[in-house]
Amino acid sequence: MPVLVLVESAQEELSRQALALAGRLGPIEALALGPAPASLPVERVWVAEGIDAYAPEAWATALEEVIDRVQPTAVLAAGNERGNEVLAHVAARRDIPFAANCTAVDGDAVTRMRWGGSLLEEARIHAELPLISVAPHAVAAVAHEAAPVIETFTPSLRDSDLIVRVSEHVDEQSTGISLAEAKVVVSGGRGVGSADGFVMLEELAGLLDAAVGCSRVVTSAGWRPHTDQVGQTGTKVAPDLYIACGISGATQHIAGCKGAKKILAINSDAEAPILASADYAVIGDLTEIVPAITAELRKGRAA
Repeated sequence: MPVLVLVESAQEELSRQALALAGRLGPIEALALGPAPASLPVERVWVAEGIDAYAPEAWATALEEVIDRVQPTAVLAAGNERGNEVLAHVAARRDIPFAANCTAVDGDAVTRMRWGGSLLEEARIHAELPLISVAPHAVAAVAHEAAPVIETFTPSLRDSDLIVRVSEHVDEQSTGISLAEAKVVVSGGRGVGSADGFVMLEELAGLLDAAVGCSRVVTSAGWRPHTDQVGQTGTKVAPDLYIACGISGATQHIAGCKGAKKILAINSDAEAPILASADYAVIGDLTEIVPAITAELRKGRAA
């Protein structure tokens, strides 16, 4: 029997990470909401029609109908807000356990992230149908493509399934590089000192073709918008390089940037918690260090 994966979009990175983990468990079938994907590394795609926007109860109904048809050995989804919410609805309806933010699965044993990623928990799922969401950036996204069999169906929705739904999507107004997709992120925390202090970070980011991020305390102070926040309640990033300037390194922030390949911490506090997660560190005044890095980059480009 196959493993069933909820796929939000064929191009969505976190869905592809869920597919990668599912591929280790057996043959895959997928449920897609929206247009049928032209290619996915699965044997068959079930395409639910008649659901025009995200509605958690409706998505859960569609997923349950495919579960009944396919009789999968497990159901996986991306460990983001939507994946976790839909699987939680299915778990509540069927009175079965749900393991969120998993990094590995071996039979009924799972490894899952707890406490914002600071703790790995080994657990067992006691259920005939394991429901599992895959922790963001814990598994490399699958690259293999195939032309799957497409099966379309119209879920039997109740009026109550559509009470809560997305009625409008407002695109972020930004001319910069997307925080979630940037290869380099220059991020600032309380140590930057003020909204004006981010000018030097933006200058450095411009030279590195980087996005500018921040910690929660910065958005709480009104220095940067919430869309710039990196962390458990912000954006989870996985750049090649994450430059943390004046960020102490709270567990919630580390949960958002731990997917980075390399972390460079610039901090005046040699005992700051972020240094435990950093690959490189510069201890000192960031108002001197960041402009010095920027100056050297300019020299290198001028040479």
